[in-house]
Amino acid sequence: MKPLTQPTKKQVLPCTMNRDSSMQRGFTLLETLVALAILAIALAAILRTAGAETRHTEELRLRLLADWVAQNRLALHAARGDWIGIGTQNGEDTQAGIRFLWKEEINDTPNPAFRRIEVGVYAPEDDKYALRKLSGYLVEQRRN
Repeated sequence: MKPLTQPTKKQVLPCTMNRDSSMQRGFTLLETLVALAILAIALAAILRTAGAETRHTEELRLRLLADWVAQNRLALHAARGDWIGIGTQNGEDTQAGIRFLWKEEINDTPNPAFRRIEVGVYAPEDDKYALRKLSGYLVEQRRN
């Protein structure tokens, strides 16, 4: 039989993992669960923010397209030299595959050679909510 000797530096003694030992390592199950709960809450907040940004991006896209529809309506009247009677006109236009409703309100101005036109562009689902309103002026073209 071999006599008991002091361990050398190369030998490793098994350490006991009791609660009083200062050599305790790792996390307890409770600590791990708390960390996972905090991580889950943080990820849920990030996903919620990303979803909101996606909805806002779609709203901005619709507003941009509605602005183009309104600008196109004003440019069309200017290019044709239209002199539209006072009142309201309604119609629809498609921009980037999306159907928009528009409404033009034509009013008098103090100068009889000008008329104010306000173009409102609406989403087809809600014709009360204007995505864009744009104003311009029509000029009466004197023809000789």
